[in-house]
Amino acid sequence: MSLNRQIEVWLHSRIESFRHADRPFITLTYAQSWDGSITNRCGETLNFSGRESTQITHQLRSLHDGILVGIGTILSDDPQLTVREWDGPNPQPVVLDSQLRTPPTARICHHPDKACWILTSSGESDILSEHASVIPVGDSDSERQEVPLTAAMKLLKERGLNSLMVEGGATVITAFLKAGLVDGLVLTVAPRLLGGYKAIDELLASDSGEPLLIKPIHTGQAGSDLVVWGDLQYGDSAA
Repeated sequence: MSLNRQIEVWLHSRIESFRHADRPFITLTYAQSWDGSITNRCGETLNFSGRESTQITHQLRSLHDGILVGIGTILSDDPQLTVREWDGPNPQPVVLDSQLRTPPTARICHHPDKACWILTSSGESDILSEHASVIPVGDSDSERQEVPLTAAMKLLKERGLNSLMVEGGATVITAFLKAGLVDGLVLTVAPRLLGGYKAIDELLASDSGEPLLIKPIHTGQAGSDLVVWGDLQYGDSAA
């Protein structure tokens, strides 16, 4: 069975098992260097994935109902989040943007077939509403006015998303892991040493905290890149 097919079979079975949950099945996906970096020291995102692993990323996009990134990724990379390197439908683009900093000129606001959903804790925006669907989500988390993730995920389920691919960046990756909302992970590791910034910030509240485990773990090679995937297990379930 090809690597692409293995990942597809695993993902379909996991999404189906989550069909009656009150939120989408959430897959965390990102690419990193061999030393765990996702950007250089200047914070610039580097495209170090090979052609084969890039195809897997686009395959994963086509297999999910929605795809989510944070405002940092929008401002630094200006992605469109479409499926280009694989034959399949575009997922619903979702942006986590607590302070409504998404520029109306951003490519995500001019998606070829889907109006972007912007999850925010700041209320409506007349300017952005012309280009995207601005969705206020409950009361913000903490003094930093972050979008409450659990409530946001339930809202996405109510809007018809049974599966969601979270593509980053680092702040969003860490937030979803800390909230215990990640169900599966697909990680691409490029054979490069970068010495940049890591994908995941501190997760454990203390040294005695339980680490998160990928279990069972699956691996494969896509060109020169290593692909690791599996279910994410928390606390007692990771034992």
